[in-house]
Amino acid sequence: MGRDWIITKRHLGIVLFLTGAVGFGGVLLLDLLRGGAGDFGPTQRLALVGCVGLALLGLSLIPYGNRPA
Repeated sequence: MGRDWIITKRHLGIVLFLTGAVGFGGVLLLDLLRGGAGDFGPTQRLALVGCVGLALLGLSLIPYGNRPA
C-alpha cells in the first residue's frame, strides 16, 4: 500500500531539542513560580545542564537528514 514510515535522525534530533528546550524552560519557570531569588541549587543546575546537553545532542542530529535513526 503505502511506504512504511521511518523515524529519521532529523525527527529524533528535533524531538530531543524540543524536549531539552521545554525542560530548560520548565526548570526556570518552576524557580520563578516558587519565588527563587535566582540562586540555583545543585539539583537545579544539574537539571539545566542535562537539558542543555539534550538540546545540543538534538541539534547535532538534525543535519544528518533522512537517514534512519
